[in-house]
Amino acid sequence: MKTSVKTLFAASILAAGLFMLNSSDALAQGVARTGVKGGLNASSLFYDNQGVSNKNERIGFHVGVFTQVPIGEFFAIQPELLYMTKGASANYDFAIFEGRNTFKLNYAELPVLATFKLGQAVEIQAGPYVSYLLNSNVTTNGDLGSGSSAINRDNFNKIDYGIAGGLNIYFGKAFVGARYEQGLQRIANNGAASTLLGNAKNGVGLLSVGFSLN
Repeated sequence: MKTSVKTLFAASILAAGLFMLNSSDALAQGVARTGVKGGLNASSLFYDNQGVSNKNERIGFHVGVFTQVPIGEFFAIQPELLYMTKGASANYDFAIFEGRNTFKLNYAELPVLATFKLGQAVEIQAGPYVSYLLNSNVTTNGDLGSGSSAINRDNFNKIDYGIAGGLNIYFGKAFVGARYEQGLQRIANNGAASTLLGNAKNGVGLLSVGFSLN
């Protein structure tokens, strides 16, 4: 399963790269929009275990590029390539240990979104995403110790994937957008991350602003 997901991620990155590198050819064929975007993230971790309480979102950011390939007048496929911050903080209570952990997980992410156009100004989007974990950090304060340190990425699943949905509203070439992403892959793989996170999955809300270059 891990091999197939990694293969999908590599193939998706290659496909997105080809879209971006061949944007001039695509424009000649009528690509609807190609541009840049960025904005704020509010990310959470969804836990199955009962030893976690007082959860708080991590406020972060995303930035990247997108393009569209039209399929008919009112529909397009929109791949994006983003840098994404995710994670959250929560109190833990495992056996005799209590404290608070803040996880900071940063990803390179590729959403591929079906885009339904309601005229020229509004787009409704939905589709899958796949992410690659670039780095990880945890801040701990409690019985298990205090301080901030990097966690070996081998403690985490380096590939995350899930589903996303939202909408964009255009004002000429500029736009604002809102989206929610729900991870389907457990974050922790083994070691300390598995002990602290259990079967937790990523969830993140995005508020974006962007600009179409064409």
